[in-house]
Amino acid sequence: MIDFRRSFFTWTSHPWQPDPYYRYPGGFVGEPGEVYQVRFNLEGACTIRDDATGRETELFVSAPCRFEYTIAQRNLFQVPSGEFRFAWSRKLRLAIAARPSDEAEPVNVAPLAEAFQAHRFDLRSFHQVDELTTIAQIRAATLANDLLNARSTYRDAARGLTVTVEYPVNLINVNAASDEFQVCTGPLILPDLATWDGEEAPRVFLAHAAFTAFDHVEFILQREVEAAPAERAWLDQPRGRDRLALRDPNIRPPNYPPPRPRPTVYNEVWEFPAQNQILRTANWA
Repeated sequence: MIDFRRSFFTWTSHPWQPDPYYRYPGGFVGEPGEVYQVRFNLEGACTIRDDATGRETELFVSAPCRFEYTIAQRNLFQVPSGEFRFAWSRKLRLAIAARPSDEAEPVNVAPLAEAFQAHRFDLRSFHQVDELTTIAQIRAATLANDLLNARSTYRDAARGLTVTVEYPVNLINVNAASDEFQVCTGPLILPDLATWDGEEAPRVFLAHAAFTAFDHVEFILQREVEAAPAERAWLDQPRGRDRLALRDPNIRPPNYPPPRPRPTVYNEVWEFPAQNQILRTANWA
């Protein structure tokens, strides 16, 4: 059972170099040669198992932040705003999908060893863990404010792969009178198995999970959407600094300007026969 709140990924950036076109590439406002460090906690984990070989690939996703200027004194939030999340495997920085699962899209992945000057992943687990196998146990642990994780396991028979997703149960409903429960929580990540190359799944989906039984799970996936033209007028209007500000307005990069951040919705639902486990550990003061 992963201790998500005490599991951290930390990276050290490469020395910052000015972009040939943009004043604030990536939102950084420092001086050439500066280095900064980033730390975030883990929010979801996923394992892809090759049923034939037993080989496993682990994937993870971070807590989010809004697009920001790093490291500024004022005007910290970028407007137009988007959400930054980091998804990774033990080897790669992964791409979080912006499009539905039936649409291919370019993915930007990089070896962790190349993306950062240095990085560290500290994955922690609870040691005194019980699996809850009855609704009465789930209800009692919920009302006792125990710490709960869920694991949902489903198979892709055509590819011979088994996917196990682990995530904290941040929201759960229980009904003592009718002996029912419902986990509905997130975010977590699911692999796009259409991009599976035998070792990695470069594209992953941000999703939420819901289940009311031990043998079935539903996921709802995030995607980008286009705002109406009348809404884009205010949605795309910068405040303070403009992330797309050019060093020289007369020298523009190819395909300028790039698109502004798009709003996202949760829309596409996946349903699977699954093995759902609920794990608990005591919530010590």
